[in-house]
Amino acid sequence: MKTLGLIGGMSWESTAEYYRTVNRLTRERLGGLHSARLVLHSVDFATVERFQAEGRWDEAGAVLADAARSLEAAGAELLLLCTNTMHKVADRIEAAVSVPLLHLADATADAVRAAGLRTVGLLGTAFTMEQDFYRGRLAANGLTVLVPDADGRAEVHRVIYEELCRGVVRAESRAAYRRVIGQLVAAGAEGVILGCTEIELLVGDADSPVPLFPTARLHAEAAVAAALADGG
Repeated sequence: MKTLGLIGGMSWESTAEYYRTVNRLTRERLGGLHSARLVLHSVDFATVERFQAEGRWDEAGAVLADAARSLEAAGAELLLLCTNTMHKVADRIEAAVSVPLLHLADATADAVRAAGLRTVGLLGTAFTMEQDFYRGRLAANGLTVLVPDADGRAEVHRVIYEELCRGVVRAESRAAYRRVIGQLVAAGAEGVILGCTEIELLVGDADSPVPLFPTARLHAEAAVAAALADGG
């Protein structure tokens, strides 16, 4: 098995699920007491979040590029950035290392296309929903992407930072997400991408009338498949 390198901590709540899922999938594939070969670099999210809020993306990118270099030095052969939003600086990470980065949006788009869908709603941070770095990548993979209205985007973003990243899961917020999902479906979404790795801590298949695409799980599945592709 190739050694996976996880750039995590954004937030650690979802990074913990990455670790759990990668190991569970490896055990399912290989059996017995097998677990994943991986190294993890977990950054301080407070620093990264401040850079996000202040628009200091170059500095955020430098932090994650340093993390990527440390993972490569530790033996990582395939990198995962365990957050959708920070794929805004994926190019900085790729330029810093010689090993490949498994892009989260590509893994997600592959799953959507495999399900036979082309028009999807996108939930995530305001950065992910409103900027082109993620929506554009999905569109380049052949998808039509719908996002909530301004009020919906604001509520989805608020819940992520004020609740989910702090380990808080509230029924009221789940109800709010259900309403937003319903609005996206009414607008033509055939499925909905949970485009923040924390969102799947809050909602699941029972909360949506159309298929959901939980990006952390899909990313982990793609990573294990790639890590085992040469003989697992």
